Amino acid sequence: MDSLNTSMEKKHYPVMLEEVIKISSPENGGNFLDCTFGGGGYSKEILKYPKTKVVAIDRDKSVEKEALFLKKKFSDRFSFYHSKFSNIDNIIKSNDINTILFDLGISSIQLADFDRGFSFKSNNKLDMSMGLSSLSASDVLNKCDEKNLKLIFKIFGEEKEASKIAKKIIKFREKKKFILVKDLVEIIRESKKKYLSRKIDVSTQTFQALRIFVNKETTELISAIIKASKLIKSGGKIIIISFHSIEDKIIKFFFSNYSKGKSNPSRYLPSSNSYNDYLFDNEKNFFLRPSSEEIKKNPKSRSAKLRYAVRSNKDFYYPKEMEIKFKKYLDLEKIDV
Repeated sequence: MDSLNTSMEKKHYPVMLEEVIKISSPENGGNFLDCTFGGGGYSKEILKYPKTKVVAIDRDKSVEKEALFLKKKFSDRFSFYHSKFSNIDNIIKSNDINTILFDLGISSIQLADFDRGFSFKSNNKLDMSMGLSSLSASDVLNKCDEKNLKLIFKIFGEEKEASKIAKKIIKFREKKKFILVKDLVEIIRESKKKYLSRKIDVSTQTFQALRIFVNKETTELISAIIKASKLIKSGGKIIIISFHSIEDKIIKFFFSNYSKGKSNPSRYLPSSNSYNDYLFDNEKNFFLRPSSEEIKKNPKSRSAKLRYAVRSNKDFYYPKEMEIKFKKYLDLEKIDV
């Protein structure tokens, strides 16, 4: 078979690829849904097995060229949709899906493109849209009030200096609008002088918070994994790779509390389903980490966690406790800017 490595894929390493392939077992054939196509690494590897079919989704229009490359190679086994993954129920109408895969967070390709404004090393405009977003980071900084800016940084970035950063942003924009990345970086560094000696850049948490808010990432994730549990076949697997604590908290709760042998999701939450109803077979409540060899090759993978669950043969029921449990994130992403 001809090499499928392209220039985009060489810039992006699919995290824990070997583990994903081992869990999803494409050697047995079947239908696969790659909800975060990116550089195409997972889709390409699955398509090496002749009895597989892959439907890929990505909200980032810049990956369409990469998707077209695979479409030419595997015209009858690969299709691509430029869409948010919360829209999977409008793309997939069959319940015959063997594996649904999510590789969350920002890709190396997006981070390396300084025109996108994801990197605090960029000197370009503050954008941070992953695609199909109605906002940019500069919109948020220029229009949000101090209270909501503080909440965004504190909740989505777990930023200890959220109040100080928000105050300085308001003061800055009294003189001029936020346009460039460097303007925000200067404010963050001024607000976090005592943290400058740390290995992780002081801008990391604030940039994460803005990116999550701009792209409505928690709303997207909760919606998509619920829909995935309805689409996946009995015995099928949902595999999710996450990169920060909020994502992992959502995934862990979902897999743990809607599995066989679960207890009530929380003594503070109502439970609408009976003890004998569950979406997933026994969940072992463990996660996989990248190997030390992989981290050496791709340092950005060091924060990754992989969790997966196997769909039970029980009928789907809507897990409404998810909306109650993570209400503060969902409500925050509804702020009108």
